[in-house]
Amino acid sequence: MIMLQRLLVLGSTGSVGDSVLDVVARHPETLMVQGLTAHRNIDKLYRQCLQFRPPVAVVSEPQHAIELQAHLLAAGLPTEVLCGVDALCAVAASSDVDTVVAGIVGAAGLLPTLSAAQSGKKILLANKEALVMAGALFVETVASGGATVIPLDSEHNAIFQCLQGCHGSLEDVDRLILTASGGPFRKRPLDSLDDVSPDQACAHPNWSMGRKISVDCATLMNKGLEIIEAHWLFDLPAERIQALIHPQSVVHSMVVFRDQSVLAQLGNPDMRMPVAHALAYPQRIESGVSPLDLTRSGGLTFEHPDLHRFPCFGLALQVLAEGNRASAALNAANEVAVEAFLGRRVRFTQIPRVVDHALQCINLQTLSSLSDIFEQDHQARRLAREAVRVCSLNG
Repeated sequence: MIMLQRLLVLGSTGSVGDSVLDVVARHPETLMVQGLTAHRNIDKLYRQCLQFRPPVAVVSEPQHAIELQAHLLAAGLPTEVLCGVDALCAVAASSDVDTVVAGIVGAAGLLPTLSAAQSGKKILLANKEALVMAGALFVETVASGGATVIPLDSEHNAIFQCLQGCHGSLEDVDRLILTASGGPFRKRPLDSLDDVSPDQACAHPNWSMGRKISVDCATLMNKGLEIIEAHWLFDLPAERIQALIHPQSVVHSMVVFRDQSVLAQLGNPDMRMPVAHALAYPQRIESGVSPLDLTRSGGLTFEHPDLHRFPCFGLALQVLAEGNRASAALNAANEVAVEAFLGRRVRFTQIPRVVDHALQCINLQTLSSLSDIFEQDHQARRLAREAVRVCSLNG
């Protein structure tokens, strides 16, 4: 049996939060929810509070906090409701929390994740933006704060598991191979991508995820961000990290050792598997995931990503190869472009154009502090919004 853990789930109403709470509900004797947080999905957060009865909940806006607190008091729950980024950071650093699930999507998750690192928490990291935007700073903060980071993304968790056989040393690792499904448009004619809808882009063939991440999978930007994340998580240079399209999503990632033996982690495409691994590590617990039946999975195929089909992936590789000086800009511009696509203000094929415009125009500098990171983030969002307006005017 694993030791009792008091959990804070940042972004509990998202797809990662759903998976985490499903696993938690299976192990109530050892996994206790100390806090839940959400952006605007107050109804779902209320239902989660009813089920898990956390001492604290955090939302983004004061009016949402007032509304949620009233509902919880009417239900007889003593959960305290707080709001804002400062509250997120304070709860993440609280001595009442042992483990922080960093599941907030986008730049909004950076500060509370850093707060958890400063406080020496066990961090289950699903917020890749913390490493994409602030990789060096995050790694330094984890080390100085004495925190422990276990990746929750299926690909990075798979690599983490495969690396356990090398006893913590990377000397014997030749390269890492992340896998990607290729999304819903892997075989769609390129000249038809102008007309795809947000719903079509969000119809991921294998995984159930939020809309922003689903669009990132369709553009393969998600895999580009994950390669940057892997660079920081596993301390390997860009040339030793690659991605392959694997449509079946059975092999979640692989590690190639210098003797050219390959270890892979396999399983059904279900986030509860890496969640259960990370929560229980170094032990194992039941996850609720159905067994993998290789006799029914068909062939397992792999192919190199086509940069003509996935220009966003190429932009991410370019940023990493150039030393990550534009990594905050890459993330920020992509967030703006995807939001505009989901709002039907730009076409799917204009997403990489918006991102590239911001990268071409950004004032590059070494990202050595939070102020540097947020300044580049601000600049990139402004440049991306300008590009969105141009795209909207041109149709």
